[in-house]
Parts: sequence; C-alpha cells; structure tokens
Amino acid sequence: MKHWIIAALVFSSTPAFAATATATTPKADIAALENVVETFRVAVIKKDKPAFMGLLYSPTIAWIGVTTDNSVNMIDAMRKDQSKPGFKKVSGTGSATEFIDHIVESEQRIEETVDKLRIDSNGDIAQVWFDYSYVRDGYKQNWGQEAWHLVRTDAGWKINSVIWSMEFNPVPPPRPK
Repeated sequence: MKHWIIAALVFSSTPAFAATATATTPKADIAALENVVETFRVAVIKKDKPAFMGLLYSPTIAWIGVTTDNSVNMIDAMRKDQSKPGFKKVSGTGSATEFIDHIVESEQRIEETVDKLRIDSNGDIAQVWFDYSYVRDGYKQNWGQEAWHLVRTDAGWKINSVIWSMEFNPVPPPRPK
C-alpha cells in the first residue's frame, strides 16, 4: 500500500504531458522547460496573471497567431456584410498581457491543453513546440500548434516569443441555458 501512495505522489507532481527532447538537450533543461509549460498551463486555468507574466522575458514579446485558411474561409463566409474586409489570417496586434487579461476578466473556465510537447535546447536558448487546444467552459474553441522561443536568464527560463496556428471549431458553442 505504501508503494501506491508514493507512486501517486510522484505522478501527481509531474506535468500532465510527456516531452520529447532532442538528444543534445541537457536533462536538467528538459525538466525546467516542462515546468515552464506546466506553469503557463496552470496560470491560464487559475487566471493567475502574476505567475503568467513571470514566465515572460518581457511583457512585449512577439505574440502572433496565424489562422488556418480553412478557418479564414469559414469566418469570411459567415460575415453578414461581405463588402467589409475579410478576416485577417495573421493576428500580431495582440500581446501576452492582453491574452492573460482577457482570461482573468472572463467569468468562464478557460484552459489551454498541451499535447505532444517537443523540446530542443543547448542550455542557453530553447524552443518548445506542442499541439494545443483552447477550451472555454468545456467547449473546444480552437486548436493548432504552438511554438515558443525561450532564453535562460539568471532568473531561469523565460519565454521570448510565442507563435501559434488556429483552427476554429466549425461547430458553434452550446447556447447558455
């Protein structure tokens, strides 16, 4: 019985995903970078702006989303006024601060899931890449792939840029009851 308790404690303290790392990535970096991803994921769920902002090299990092052609076409087809400009494929006008502020201000439960985490690092710079889903009150709103560049500072690993692709769910969210 004691072994089950120990196993439960060990597995409950590890990230909810398993990373694949390049052979040249130092083992200490794998754990540290997994921790950055997990801290990001949990900060979104808990709406913890200080924890989220603490992961960033600066509040003005590159923050760019690219919408898939399929989703751009879907959104443009739903526009009521076809004479107005279409949906922008690349959205680089937002920021990490606006992202977390939107989450913190929302009354809905928001989660970003992480799957197929890949890590590449030489000990000073790193790249993490993963599949994600953005889930709002149980509705999978969009999904795609996300990539971060990180730098190892005196204060630990910090995210220096974030890019992601977005495929929007063609099924509308359920209506509130």
